[in-house]
Amino acid sequence: MKAVFLLGPTASGKTAVALSLAERFPCEVVSVDSAQVYRGLDIGTAKPGADERSRVPHHLIDMIEPTQAYSVGRFRDDALRIVREIHSRGRLPILAGGTMLYFSALTRGLADLPQADPRLRAEIEADAARDGWPALHEALGKVDAATAARIEPTDSQRIQRALEVHRITGEALSELQARREPVELPFAALRLALEPSDRAVLHERIASRFRSMLGAGLVDEVVRLREKHRLSGELPSMRAVGYRQVWQTLEGEQPAQTLEDRGIAATRQLAKRQITWLRAMAQPGHDTLAPPERFDCLDASLTRRVAERVTRFLDQSSP
Repeated sequence: MKAVFLLGPTASGKTAVALSLAERFPCEVVSVDSAQVYRGLDIGTAKPGADERSRVPHHLIDMIEPTQAYSVGRFRDDALRIVREIHSRGRLPILAGGTMLYFSALTRGLADLPQADPRLRAEIEADAARDGWPALHEALGKVDAATAARIEPTDSQRIQRALEVHRITGEALSELQARREPVELPFAALRLALEPSDRAVLHERIASRFRSMLGAGLVDEVVRLREKHRLSGELPSMRAVGYRQVWQTLEGEQPAQTLEDRGIAATRQLAKRQITWLRAMAQPGHDTLAPPERFDCLDASLTRRVAERVTRFLDQSSP
């Protein structure tokens, strides 16, 4: 059994490459995106449309309501089950997305972490109410720089959890996660990383795409979601890049005139963190797989070169 992992920062063209592969091979796509699991979050997640999904089966899209939470553990269980089902149909699973934590859970398993402590969480929330989450993010950086580098200064859920783990154990979350024993996948996997040879060009793509999302009605999409569901700015769905910035505008926390700039800046920061994850995956001993093979996502021949590599992978005898 085999599978292809397509990893890369936002706006690197993962969806287009996956669809191109599906024109050449009998494939099904498994989304590795923590925001595309939410129903109604379409424009801001660049979710494949109905036409694309009619051409190629997609999984782990529109799984839950935006009022719900979707854990990394649930993703791992769902993804492994779906990969087995795709294999049973004689097709090739393509796991494509930019949520690197989800990819890491597949190849490294889940860390053995302490249970949540309501008292500690209340203390951390009180600190945040007084000082703000960016200040707590700065404090996290002093005790766990690796984790702080991977999350936004406004990501209250992850900042709270990292601080909680440190206060309970006296150790950094990143150190506990690093002690995980890499797990063997029940299939052979080819990891392909779509990375830009020129960050400035990727930044231009990000800016253009976010402006297109605004033009396509991203703000109206969030307004409709707010009318349909009882949402808050602390829900994971509304903390997704783009949605957080729109939420802040609608709540009057930030001026509408800065929405475009804020959204573009947040998306660029996301891309930077995703590339940092890719660099970590390339380090020896990170997991049991070969390091991701890098492809320039700005190369005009990208889809052809990726298809040729997948062809060689499929022609190889399984281990």
